[in-house]
Amino acid sequence: MLISILGILGTIKHNQVMLFFYMIILFLLFLVQFSIACSCLAVNSNQQKQLAEQGWSRVTDSIKEEVQETFLCCGFNSTASADHPACDKITPTCCPTPAPSNCACPPCLFKLEETINSAFKTCGELGLVFSFTEVLAVFLTWRYRNQHNPDDLPARAVFPQRNYQY
Repeated sequence: MLISILGILGTIKHNQVMLFFYMIILFLLFLVQFSIACSCLAVNSNQQKQLAEQGWSRVTDSIKEEVQETFLCCGFNSTASADHPACDKITPTCCPTPAPSNCACPPCLFKLEETINSAFKTCGELGLVFSFTEVLAVFLTWRYRNQHNPDDLPARAVFPQRNYQY
């Protein structure tokens, strides 16, 4: 927001220094945003699984329980491990009414893969769109920065209208 205000003030006041720094900041922001967008699009499924596993191990049990209830799954990679809250609430919804005794909800990794993949792709695509919008803003700022200020009167030489002889 502060960067936008800098650009607006530089444009209103026709201040070339403000517009120059606005261009520099936007270009640096473009570089950061473009690199993050490219890295989001370059993440493969194995890296996504590793990131999801690290995230699962770091969150609290209440968040794990909320994920299990939302996606109707139990545990992260297997239902037998003890790294997740109990699945007693979820098991009746996963299994049909005449539930066999060995019925269990599937692990959350398989249900989350599609969501994680689409989140990475969406973030990467949106990052590319916004980063190229910033390039357009830098170009327009450069064009506007080199325009003549309409409030400034042009310098004129002081010569008489007619050629007087003295």
